[in-house]
Amino acid sequence: MVLAQLGGSISRALHQMSNATVIDEKVLNDCLNEITRALLQADVQFKLVRDMQTNIKKIVNLDDLAAGHNKRKIIQQAIFNELCKILDPGKPAFTLKKGKPSVVMFVGLQGSGKTTTCTKYAYYHQKKGWKPALVCADTFRAGAFDQLKQNATKAKIPFYGSYTESDPVRIAVEGVERFKKENCDLIIVDTSGRHKQEAALFEEMRQVSEATKPDLVIFVMDSSIGQAAFDQAQAFKQSVAVGAVIVTKMDGHAKGGGALSAVAATKSPVIFIGTGEHMDEFEVFDVKPFVSRLLGMGDWSGFMDKIHEVVPMDQQPELLQKLSEGTFTLRIMYEQFHHILKMGPIGQVFSMLPGFGQELMPQGREKESQAKIKRYMTMMDSMTNEELDSSNPKLMNESRIMRIARGCGRPVRDVVDMLEEYKRLAKVWGKMKGLKIPKKGEMSALSRNMNAQHMSKVLPPNMLKQIGGMGGLQNLMKQMGGAKDMMGMFGGGDK
Repeated sequence: MVLAQLGGSISRALHQMSNATVIDEKVLNDCLNEITRALLQADVQFKLVRDMQTNIKKIVNLDDLAAGHNKRKIIQQAIFNELCKILDPGKPAFTLKKGKPSVVMFVGLQGSGKTTTCTKYAYYHQKKGWKPALVCADTFRAGAFDQLKQNATKAKIPFYGSYTESDPVRIAVEGVERFKKENCDLIIVDTSGRHKQEAALFEEMRQVSEATKPDLVIFVMDSSIGQAAFDQAQAFKQSVAVGAVIVTKMDGHAKGGGALSAVAATKSPVIFIGTGEHMDEFEVFDVKPFVSRLLGMGDWSGFMDKIHEVVPMDQQPELLQKLSEGTFTLRIMYEQFHHILKMGPIGQVFSMLPGFGQELMPQGREKESQAKIKRYMTMMDSMTNEELDSSNPKLMNESRIMRIARGCGRPVRDVVDMLEEYKRLAKVWGKMKGLKIPKKGEMSALSRNMNAQHMSKVLPPNMLKQIGGMGGLQNLMKQMGGAKDMMGMFGGGDK
């Protein structure tokens, strides 16, 4: 992902601080300087980074902290909170209501992925039970209507546009009126973009906005534009009432911090990020889980929601029971690989698991890892029921391994690699033993039932070490008000 390098740099800075024998002014400054350098390299605006550093130093006054305070924990919490503050304007976006027609207008420069994003947004809400429709009011770009028509047809979403009408305002008004009569409750208006900010673009946006009276204006921002993001976002905000931001192309290797700092310019929340060209490569943006994943801390609530989305209702109790029992067989591994492949972009899924992202999904090698999972599943197709259902690794002797290799047409080495991966995942799965898994939307149940012992099993060893071991974890939970607030810090908790 575009910000994986930033997350890695910040995590390394925190890790180096944790390894220091004494936390003094020099260690704190070294840590903050490393984080500042990483943010600037990711094109986060200089003023935002400078303010963040100043705020952290105000919060973490080492001279005023008594000897009993966990300085590492206070510094880490301050960094987490300040990163959240950069991305959180402090106000929610307009909330859509099913059954009541809402008009959403998309604006942005040409090439930002606006038309594709319109369809992804419609498709996402269609899966959630809305009745969306698309209106192409982009008469400036040749082929804009063809692109929207193609995307909408593929997603089975009604659309409106014209090959002959050149007035975008008329098309927008006609489209909105038509879909209101058809009882669509989410009418999305795609507007023209330009190669650069210019008066004609802003005037056209204002006219379409005045004519359609949108409930929400979404600014679509290309993650690769870097430092220009802040000024660009501000210019759009001054022309139309931008109420939310969607950041696109977050799957590339460009610097994405500039686009995320557009939040500060528009004072509007990022609501989605685009992580690829496919319809399902589109994820809801939630500040705490995002920062948590950025720092390698995972997002349990997001992962549980993904499980509830893709695992059939009748299989959920069985799956969650297996998870809490900590028993792990090759058949369970096969089933979970099957579910993971259905969850969407695989790198996105693994980044939700605390500490697992780098082990299971090396940065920039998501496609290789996905292909490897499919190979593993093919090998398991050549196994007997006894082999799939056994949790005894000694069962898999040399003759069985050779038979499986012949059956699936893979080298013996590949089968051995798959079994090694099974053993490693069995250890990870074993850490979940005794963990109470909540029902959908009940993260508070997990919070109430999770004590320091459970938290220590769930957190990766390096993170537990950063906190100060079991003693540091217990103190942290006590000071933060228990597991509920801890889950909030690590991306969980009640929304």
